[in-house]
Amino acid sequence: MRRFRRELPAVLAFVLFVALWEAASHLFAIPKYLVPAPSVIVGAMVEAWGPILTDSGVTLMEAVVGLVLSIVVSVPLGVLIVYSPVIERVVYPFLVASQAIPKVALAPIFVVWFGFGLLPKVLIAFFIAFFPIVVNTVVGMSRTPPEMIHLMRSLGASPAQMLLRVRLVAAAPYIFAGIKIAAAFAVVGAIVGEFIAADKGLGYLQLLANNNMQIPLLFGTLVALSIMGILLFYVVALIEFFVLPKPLRQKRMDEGGATI
Repeated sequence: MRRFRRELPAVLAFVLFVALWEAASHLFAIPKYLVPAPSVIVGAMVEAWGPILTDSGVTLMEAVVGLVLSIVVSVPLGVLIVYSPVIERVVYPFLVASQAIPKVALAPIFVVWFGFGLLPKVLIAFFIAFFPIVVNTVVGMSRTPPEMIHLMRSLGASPAQMLLRVRLVAAAPYIFAGIKIAAAFAVVGAIVGEFIAADKGLGYLQLLANNNMQIPLLFGTLVALSIMGILLFYVVALIEFFVLPKPLRQKRMDEGGATI
């Protein structure tokens, strides 16, 4: 009930927004090639449900693989940055500088290197998604309570035990926060890759709809992408619920964190 009461205003605001959008579309006779009404968008999605469903599966696979790859690389990299001042001084500036490079500019290079298949889209999703996980891993591990570290040392814990049982556990809420952000970024990366070179996926479907002036379908693909991003976010939140210890979950809820 507490969660329901917290989410109810957002749900009501969304319903009100859609209702006002629908009413304004009819009241002001807005052409559907400019801003179609929600009912028109839903109708276009129902009419093209087959291509939308198929292409959504392709984009989702690219985003998920890129997200998993970013987790596998980013968390160990964040640990290395925390434990090694040399790696922090050498690697961290390159990580920050990499975020200044537009990922759209990388997409053609990846296509030349790796062809038109799945790999370029996965790599673009990875490059967009990995940075927030690295940063949150570093921040979370750096904020481990010193008394916990002193206690483990007094008990004779090894460095590996210190890492696995204290620092990673303390950093877990931060890491999951980074993964939630990365989940949305991974979808963006997959779409960017599909814009450059693809023959399937929601990005490719968007290009077709735009070229054919099928504006309701174009908005429908945006709805599908939004749903995909929300689903990925809450899948990560569900995993967080089962992985985090109960005291950490309670702390996140008391602080208003994004938990289930």
